[in-house]
Formats: sequence, C-alpha cells, structure tokens
Amino acid sequence: MTEQAARLRLSSKPGDTSSLCAGMTSTRTAILPRFLLPQLSWCGPATIPRLAPWTVFRYEQPVARHRLRAMSWPRGFHATALRRRDHHFDTLKFVRRLQSEGFTEEQSVAMMKVLNDVIEESIQNLTRTMVLREEAAKATYTQKVDFAKLRSELLSADSSESNTTRSAHERLTNDIAKLSSRLRDEISRTQASVRLDLNLEKGRIREEAVGQELKIKETETKIEQEVAALREKLELVKFQTLQWLMGVCTGFAALLLGAWRLLM
Repeated sequence: MTEQAARLRLSSKPGDTSSLCAGMTSTRTAILPRFLLPQLSWCGPATIPRLAPWTVFRYEQPVARHRLRAMSWPRGFHATALRRRDHHFDTLKFVRRLQSEGFTEEQSVAMMKVLNDVIEESIQNLTRTMVLREEAAKATYTQKVDFAKLRSELLSADSSESNTTRSAHERLTNDIAKLSSRLRDEISRTQASVRLDLNLEKGRIREEAVGQELKIKETETKIEQEVAALREKLELVKFQTLQWLMGVCTGFAALLLGAWRLLM
C-alpha cells in the first residue's frame, strides 16, 4: 500500500491536488469501513500546501499542526474573537491506529483532518437547530409567566363569571320567591272573593227560597179561603135549590089535589 501511495505521488504533478485526493480516496476505501466512505470522499480545504514528490513527513504535535493550519488560512475581521476549535476525539490515538493499520503518516493525518472536519460540520449542523440553555430557560420562564398570567386571568374571569352567575341566580331566586308570594296572595284573594260570592249567593238563594215559601203559603191560604167560600156558596145554592124544589113540589101537589077534588 505504501508503494501504491508513492506511485500516486510520482504520477501526480506538484500542484495537482485532485489526483492526490482521488488516489487517497481509492486507497482509503480499500481498508476503511463502509460507514466512513461517504465522509472520506470529501476533500480538505483548498489551501492545502503543494506536496513535492518523495517528501517525507514527520508527525508533529497536534498543537503545532493546528497553529500552522490556522496561520495558513486567511483570517477575517469579526466583532468577536474566533472560538478555539476543539477536537471531539483523540486525534493522536486515531493517527496511530491508522498507522498501525498500514497507512502512512501523511495519509493518517489527512484522514484525521477530514474526519475532524466532517465531525465538526455535523456538530454545527446539529447545533443550528439547538438553543442555548439561557435562551431555553428564558423561554421557559416567559412561558411560566404567560401561563401564570393566563391562569390568573382565567381565575379572575372564572371568579367574575361565578359571581355574576351567583348574583343572577340569587336575583332569579328572589324574583321567583316574589312571584310565588304574589301568586299565593292572588290565589288567597281570589278564593276569599269566591267564597264571599258563594256565601252571598247562598244567602240570596236562601232568602229567595224563604220568600217563595211565604208566597206559596199565602197562595195556599188564599186557595183554602176561596175553596171555603165556594163551599159556602154551594151549600147556599143547594139549600135554595132544595127550598125551590120543595115549594114547586108543594104547589104541584096542591094543584093535583085541587084538580082531583074538582074531578071527583
């Protein structure tokens, strides 16, 4: 594998970085696991210094390497100081592990840089959607304040509504009590008036009945008097009729006797 890397260095030109990246990628894909293959296809920054053929690299301390890397990149002007770039894994152990697997020091350092950049970019992509603890605490405090305000408003609205409902219920209860008492008074007054009317009607009917009885008695007495008078008249007529009949009979008998005496 070292001979293949040396051939790639000899075949590539001094400033040809793309062929070097392609050779390094093809060499890495033969040994690295599959989950690192998409990450290793990415090349480093464009400011990688040109490599001369048959150049032997010596591993330096990570602090010095990162210092040289920071010096080779162009610095921009910022209002705040640039944040120190921390590694998220043991770079020295990773480089030694790659060297023990058969990679050269240059390949190990390049792979370590690529993996560090990929991890840093992934962490930055993950932290874009995250918030700071202070902001989260501030948002939580704001939500708690809003919730407390909403709760107080709901409690005040509930208490006001309950008071309004209670007062309306009491007012309705009082109105119903007044209406019931008024209705009871009206019913009692109506019953009293009806009873009075009934008593008056009973008295009037009783008086009329007494008057009718008196009239009936008067009529009966009148009828009895008329009947007695008629009886007296009948008796008188009967007596007169008897007297007339007796006179007629006596006269007729006297005539018969006189006629008989004449004939005799």
